[in-house]
Amino acid sequence: MFGEKVEEIGVPELLPSRIEELCAVAEEAARQHILSRVPAKLVENLDVTVEVEGSGPLTLAVEVELSLSPTIHDINVEKLAEEAVKEAFASAENYLRELMCPTRK
Repeated sequence: MFGEKVEEIGVPELLPSRIEELCAVAEEAARQHILSRVPAKLVENLDVTVEVEGSGPLTLAVEVELSLSPTIHDINVEKLAEEAVKEAFASAENYLRELMCPTRK
């Protein structure tokens, strides 16, 4: 099961190092969301992909592919993956807001 979303975000042009940080922030947020709900030992596969295109308006794509141990029956894997994608976007948005307005930290 997986969740995926693409959004265009209007921000000033970012340096490559900032784009790498943005991707890392989004990926970590998605992983942490999953692992806050499911013990790591019960996660069979967790693949988080974050891609950024453009520089003026950014296009941010986040994909979470997730499979859990067959012993887990009470967790909706698709919903969990979608929630992780939302967390990734929220973290990316917060990161960009901090870049645009450093006094908000």
